[in-house]
Amino acid sequence: SKKLTVLLCVLQAAAGILCYVGAYVFITYDDYDHFFEDVYTLIPAVIIIAVGTLLFIIGLIGCCATIRESRCGLATFVIILLLVFITEVVVVVLGYIYRAKVEDEVDHSIRKVYNGYNGTNPDAASRAIDYVQRQLRCCGIHNYSDWENTVWFKQTKNNSVPLSCCKAALSNCTGSLTRPMDLYSEGCEALVVKKLQEIMMYVIWAALAFAAIQLLGMLCACIVLCRRSRDPAYELLITGGTYA
Repeated sequence: SKKLTVLLCVLQAAAGILCYVGAYVFITYDDYDHFFEDVYTLIPAVIIIAVGTLLFIIGLIGCCATIRESRCGLATFVIILLLVFITEVVVVVLGYIYRAKVEDEVDHSIRKVYNGYNGTNPDAASRAIDYVQRQLRCCGIHNYSDWENTVWFKQTKNNSVPLSCCKAALSNCTGSLTRPMDLYSEGCEALVVKKLQEIMMYVIWAALAFAAIQLLGMLCACIVLCRRSRDPAYELLITGGTYA
């Protein structure tokens, strides 16, 4: 079936895209992992990478089954697609659950991360704060004044916030609180939550899109199976019989 062959090519492409989305989630979360402690948030990304790998294998099985006109192969193809479809439904559910938990996780962790900031010899958490403030163009938890309550600010005693709070267009910004117009006005907590929830939505939409493709794949394979079972010549071929 030409339609099934085309669909198999789509499944192979889908496998690559799913693996890419999963890898993107891992890489991006690595930049923000100091702001949440629940490692289970990455479960949907792990699952879609596994699903992507499985989809590639499914595509190969489907190709072999189509080329050899194998009913057993096509039936196996449908069953595996069904299992993957159920898995992707689980990914969507988990995605929504963890998306709702992100705000509480960030709220629970972000103050501790800011209090551990060390601008002189920056550790991983300090680099994460500077990275987030530059990338998301924010400063502090709710605004730049939050820095006044941190250990780092009290130790430096120079009435300045980290240079990562400075607006990118300014070259002479020193982070001084006497020039608040030079600093990003938005706090980072809301923007970090928004970013992490956006990433989770990528997983959810990817899972939904490819669940729809898999439904189409199961439908096409079932149609091919039905046609084969109703074709007398095909039945004679697989049983070794001949026409009279």
